[in-house]
Amino acid sequence: MTSRTDEALGYEQARDELIDVVRRLEAGGTTLEESLALWERGEELAKVCRRWLEGARARLDAALAEEEESPDEK
Repeated sequence: MTSRTDEALGYEQARDELIDVVRRLEAGGTTLEESLALWERGEELAKVCRRWLEGARARLDAALAEEEESPDEK
């Protein structure tokens, strides 16, 4: 479950933090508990990014649909 703080993150912030989490996991050297915490954080951040992208896609679809419905003004 994402926290209110995560919900306030912008796409770029969540993406950058997710990149950092992945780098830390790939580098290794963490305990199992730390790795699990990082993985869980990465999952939360991925959900934030997914919601932003889905919202952007919905806005694009709505704009394209509106453009198709309005007569060509050229």
